[in-house]
Amino acid sequence: MTDRDIYADSSRRARRRPRGGFCFALLRTVRITGDPGGEIGPYLDRLETLRKSGQNVVIDGPCLSACTMVLGVIPRDHLCVTARARLGFHAAWRPDEVGRQVVSPDGTDLLMNVYPQQIRDWIAGRGGLSPRLMFLTGSELASMYPACKHDRNEAAAGASGAERFLFRPFTSSFASGRGRGRKPLQQ
Repeated sequence: MTDRDIYADSSRRARRRPRGGFCFALLRTVRITGDPGGEIGPYLDRLETLRKSGQNVVIDGPCLSACTMVLGVIPRDHLCVTARARLGFHAAWRPDEVGRQVVSPDGTDLLMNVYPQQIRDWIAGRGGLSPRLMFLTGSELASMYPACKHDRNEAAAGASGAERFLFRPFTSSFASGRGRGRKPLQQ
């Protein structure tokens, strides 16, 4: 993981974080502003670390693919969404022998087991997870998750003590899973 993997800025300047760990304790509120997703295993590990930290999580932009597991890992009373939140779901995949993306039934089952029942029902009502992204946004999302109290603008976010935060995958290569003792599964 490099220093580019996690960004935080506020009235304080972003601090360099120690290698190999997260500085969730420095943040009062974790704000997801544009997360493209990545490997399931590393995401679950990081989300579990975040859950144990007791931090609140604001979804304030695109949260795609593996990022959506935040809904099943972070307690509902520590999670809120803004009008900019956009959740994108699809089936898990893995690379085949030549590197093409193929659906991973085991990975997709794991995702569905992580999601809360309300999200599983929403996905099932749209035909289930497939290789194509399906989006949960707007009033439909707002009917399922609480709106953030300080969703006025960036100034309000700074005034509330929330810091800008970008939750990003460990690597830019979704197919890397070396050294983790796991088959790489992506969502």
